[in-house]
Amino acid sequence: MKGNIEERALELALYMIENRATVRAAAQRFGISKSTVHKDLKDRLPAFNRGIYLQVKEVLEENKAQRHIRGGMATRRKYRGE
Repeated sequence: MKGNIEERALELALYMIENRATVRAAAQRFGISKSTVHKDLKDRLPAFNRGIYLQVKEVLEENKAQRHIRGGMATRRKYRGE
């Protein structure tokens, strides 16, 4: 997914908003690293599209608030052998 950085950041943002996706899921979907997703969404996106950035920020904050729950569920599955 090379090319215009602004286009990539916008596509990432729209994907995350539409699917309520995690950074990890977005990185895997677009074939880039999690740090690139963070850089695009937190640093680059606000510079050229503030409205979309605010929507993505809500998704990121929601995911951050839920990550301890997801981690607990993953641990449970691991030790139950699922």
